[in-house]
Amino acid sequence: MVTTGLVLISAAALLHGWIFVLESLAWTSPRARATFGTTPEEARATRALAFNQGFYNLFLAVAAGAGVVVLATTGGPVGATLAFTGAGSMVAAGLVLALSDRSKLRAALVQAGPPLLGCALLAVGLLTR
Repeated sequence: MVTTGLVLISAAALLHGWIFVLESLAWTSPRARATFGTTPEEARATRALAFNQGFYNLFLAVAAGAGVVVLATTGGPVGATLAFTGAGSMVAAGLVLALSDRSKLRAALVQAGPPLLGCALLAVGLLTR
């Protein structure tokens, strides 16, 4: 279960890395606008906000990814703490998105589902070692 949890947390970290690219580096591109449902005018007007938000996603990805690497290589509590902190924050952000805008429920599930399942499997796996 630990391995499956780490794989799901890794997938969530990769997804949040991609979200960083879309929000911070490509916000006004057709791809990012299609993903987030913005018009060219909305994208230009919100570019600075998206740039900042993208870095939040990057920091979550780095924390979760570092936790996966440390836990997989040392098996120690530092890795578990980083993985749970990064992935747990992803889950919390998805919950905030779902509660703040019901039309974004699908996006919230994509954002929060893998890290939630990853955290659950990792916790059970670590507790049953």
